[in-house]
Amino acid sequence: MRKIPQYVALLAYMVFLAFPLVWLLSTSLKTPQEMASLDPAWIPAEPTLTNFADAFGEQDLVGAGARSLVVALASALLTVTVALPASYALARYRGTLKQVALGWVLVSQVFPFILIIIPLFMVLRQLDLTNTLVGLVVVHVTFTLPFALWMLQGYVRSVPRELEEAAAVDGAGRLRAVISVVAPLLAPGVVATLLFSFISSWNEFLFALVVLKDPDVMTLPLTLVRFTGPEGVSRLGPLAAASLMATIPSLIFFAIIQRRLRSGLMAGAVKG
Repeated sequence: MRKIPQYVALLAYMVFLAFPLVWLLSTSLKTPQEMASLDPAWIPAEPTLTNFADAFGEQDLVGAGARSLVVALASALLTVTVALPASYALARYRGTLKQVALGWVLVSQVFPFILIIIPLFMVLRQLDLTNTLVGLVVVHVTFTLPFALWMLQGYVRSVPRELEEAAAVDGAGRLRAVISVVAPLLAPGVVATLLFSFISSWNEFLFALVVLKDPDVMTLPLTLVRFTGPEGVSRLGPLAAASLMATIPSLIFFAIIQRRLRSGLMAGAVKG
């Protein structure tokens, strides 16, 4: 009986999280007449797939989705590749440089992104990376890396030093101990960081808007905006259908690694 309030609170939270997705699904199946009704209904009276046909017919959702997938996967993998050794150094070594590095990681999250848009664009233009997916990947890695670094170093700190010392006694060097002993124990943390980096890149809009100009290289968030007319009037049916399809890759990715993510979050919360 004492757990009933907990289950009620959990159920309310789940309903709160599911509401946008359920309403998106409902809107994507409605006719224009139903969407214009002053008394909206949860269940469409005459479900239709016309909105999905219009969405795929008007915009290159498949191509945009493929480009977003490439950018998100590349950003996530590069972020973890760079953050993993750096997080080990921050967690294991002591000194002034470590404190300065951790302080800079925190300070970098304070700056509003809008303040660095112009300098960022100028740097990318000098490197000839504007209007390219490579430039967008570089930007995503740069701005995802600080949080990923902070996140991973908490997982590294949760791994006892005694394990590395035992490996050293057996004759293993530091690199061998890290690869054979520490790295396998960091798998949950790596998975959690990968998921964070993937979703951050998949949903990112502002930097993509600044970097990409050619419709042939636009990612999915930029393509969804094209369902809004020049006067700011949105075509809700096709937009809802396209937005619903855009959530599927993230849901699939999360469903695949949710078990690892759950254990990773608990492990990182011990000493992080």
